[in-house]
Amino acid sequence: MMAGVSEYELRGGLQPDVSAVAAVLAHHGAEGPDGKAPSEALIFAVSGGIGAGYILWDFAHETMSTIVFGFRAHWRYPQEWLKSTVDRLGLGIDLRTGGKRTAAKRLTTDLEAGRPVIVLPDRESLGYWHLPTEMSGGGGHFVVAYGEEDGRVLVDDRNLARLTVDRKTFDAARGRVGSYKNLLATIHPGEVSDWRAAVRAGLTDCARNLSAPSKSFSLPAWGRWAKAMTDERDPKGWPRAFGERRGLVGALFNVWESVTPAGMEGGHLRGLFADALTEASGLLELPALAEQASTWRGIGERWAELAEVAVPASNAEFAWVRGLVSAVSAGVREGDAGQDAAAAAGEEMWKLRAHYNDETPFTDVEVRDLFSTMSTMIRDIHTAETAAIRELSEALME
Repeated sequence: MMAGVSEYELRGGLQPDVSAVAAVLAHHGAEGPDGKAPSEALIFAVSGGIGAGYILWDFAHETMSTIVFGFRAHWRYPQEWLKSTVDRLGLGIDLRTGGKRTAAKRLTTDLEAGRPVIVLPDRESLGYWHLPTEMSGGGGHFVVAYGEEDGRVLVDDRNLARLTVDRKTFDAARGRVGSYKNLLATIHPGEVSDWRAAVRAGLTDCARNLSAPSKSFSLPAWGRWAKAMTDERDPKGWPRAFGERRGLVGALFNVWESVTPAGMEGGHLRGLFADALTEASGLLELPALAEQASTWRGIGERWAELAEVAVPASNAEFAWVRGLVSAVSAGVREGDAGQDAAAAAGEEMWKLRAHYNDETPFTDVEVRDLFSTMSTMIRDIHTAETAAIRELSEALME
């Protein structure tokens, strides 16, 4: 057993990127304002909190849904997000990319020295999420590598028990996505000198980003999505993109899985943001932030209602697939011991999703009603989040 492996604590978590940073800081003995290891919510505040993003790629030639959502700040720029988070904490970070051999050597050096590192491998290539091969190269989220034993890398992806990946597989997954090929980040141990400044800077960044006019990467994205749900003229409007209803079930499951914590990235994250604002309220002595927390919990409930409308549990077949998605996530949390069950659930789930993608289970009237209902709900969320971000900006100016 290599140095440091036995001391590393699996802490779980909701959002993978935030959890990875929190886990490494805890390993290094960092203390939050309360003298304990910094919580995921506190790191979420420092990192910039929530984001907003909606992109629909060309559905016409795809058999699987290709909707991309962004619920974490700077979701499209993972390297910049990681560096800015650590910079706000006043800590050092080595963030490197490189060729296959150099990257493998760096990983080995860090793990042999007992240093947990943050990497950004391709999810499908890792294997333990049991995704279909056509999703290879589709990207992933940050995970922590904290040791190597018997040719297998010990991975922290919010699992609560030992989870390992064959070293060759792990190296290949790190090199699969060209935009961040073989990324490896080492956070230097140290003391966070000013949590107040770090949290305020993160929340200010959140308010600024979500006040921007971008229709893809800021709150106007929700307005754009709401319009797309009923726009019959735009080729990327849902009535045209799913005019024959093929692929519609996959798109709806994409919505459900992206919004709920049953998916791979923690869902809409509005509840975690509420927790972050609650912690920030006391730290920054801004009672208005505690009031904001209640607002965001209510917004989180609206997101959950939207997910339920998209894929209702009242539909027995949909409920079955939802259960399989949850079973895969549960298998990952259980580590190596849960992989057989996760693999079986994943195989059945993707077969069913492929089957339903080739079916047309809705009538034209049902589709119109569904799209109209979802459009209204998304528009209401957009209005609520826009008002809440305006209030956050005002509170931070006090």
